[in-house]
Amino acid sequence: MVKSQEYETELSKLEEIFSDVEPGKKKLVDGLIEDAAFLYAENLRLREVINNTGMVRLHPAIDGLQKPTEAAKMYLKNVNSYAVVIKTLNAVLSKNPMEDDDEFDKWIASKTALDEGVNI
Repeated sequence: MVKSQEYETELSKLEEIFSDVEPGKKKLVDGLIEDAAFLYAENLRLREVINNTGMVRLHPAIDGLQKPTEAAKMYLKNVNSYAVVIKTLNAVLSKNPMEDDDEFDKWIASKTALDEGVNI
């Protein structure tokens, strides 16, 4: 799959996941959703490179000399960034909207109001 197709597929998936989120919160995280899709597509491409080259370049004559490839370094940075973005997005999904007051909440409010001299 071409990187732009991977991006669009991931973006569509995330947009669907966030379709039921309050519009204000959705607006707030739109950029993060796009970043998550971008990082996902980039990481897929970097993994293809790493599958061909490996994550570490070995010195042909000296076994003790090793060097991480640039693709590996970038992949690890992207994975960490992606994890932070996904964790942030998940936190937005996990937040429940305020529930209606139940009988106990109404009772507490009436007692508090009575203590303050307010009639409800």
